[in-house]
Amino acid sequence: MKKIFFTAALVLGLMVNSSAQIQTPQASPKAVIEQTVGLTTVKIDYSRPSSRGRSVYGELVPFGRLWRTGANANTIITFSDDVIIGGKTVKAGHYALYTQPKADSWDVIIYDDTNNWGLPEKWDEKKEVVRTSVKPEFLTRSVETLTIGVNALENDYGFLEIAWEKTMVAVKIEVPTKATALKSIEEAMSGPTAGSYFAAAQYYYQSNADLTKALSWINSAIEKTPKGEETPFYILRQKSLIQAKMGDKKGAVETAKLSLAGAEKAKNADYVKMNKDSIQEWSKK
Repeated sequence: MKKIFFTAALVLGLMVNSSAQIQTPQASPKAVIEQTVGLTTVKIDYSRPSSRGRSVYGELVPFGRLWRTGANANTIITFSDDVIIGGKTVKAGHYALYTQPKADSWDVIIYDDTNNWGLPEKWDEKKEVVRTSVKPEFLTRSVETLTIGVNALENDYGFLEIAWEKTMVAVKIEVPTKATALKSIEEAMSGPTAGSYFAAAQYYYQSNADLTKALSWINSAIEKTPKGEETPFYILRQKSLIQAKMGDKKGAVETAKLSLAGAEKAKNADYVKMNKDSIQEWSKK
């Protein structure tokens, strides 16, 4: 009887062990990065191979051949809004990111088919949404693991950067920040709050748009301060910046002093310093 029980336990143990999943690290780990550019979200989903002592470009990644720009399944790039790459509009959505590295230039390709393991069995030029040529940059240090990101960010654009070994390529991605922001401002102005006026004025100031309109909106934000309450120091700070940019340094100083008093009362050291520095700068003759 004991022998029967032992045999059954052994068989059960083998069944449990055979069904257990073996976990080992991937040779090319998966990565997902998500970056906001202006008001647009750019997401990149890719696998990251490492050089591990191998020569990459010209050998591991042959010059002149299409490359999945990563490992395993095709690298996928997603845009939340329509963007412009290489002078062409790329509609919001998911795309495969392919490249064709060469010694003195790279082709970067946005491809309208993400259902591939690596390269498509048959390349379809009609699915090339964008193919743009860029010059590679040679780095002073070696990047061991393939790194793709979106950097050098501004309100209206960022750069898709692909770096590995001692080579990096960068492709400009233009985003519709201004159109999106202006549309939201116009919609908000149908029933604006103090916060809406402040945000609109701040954006116009930062984007060098109509400063007269920006000043009007910041004044409207001040007017909407509830009775019995002091206008927030950050709103007054923004007004002083607009006045200074318009050339009204005297008015800017007067407004900055009000912002300074509010910041001191709120014990906000950053705004205290910014206002003091601005007052000193704008008071110079």
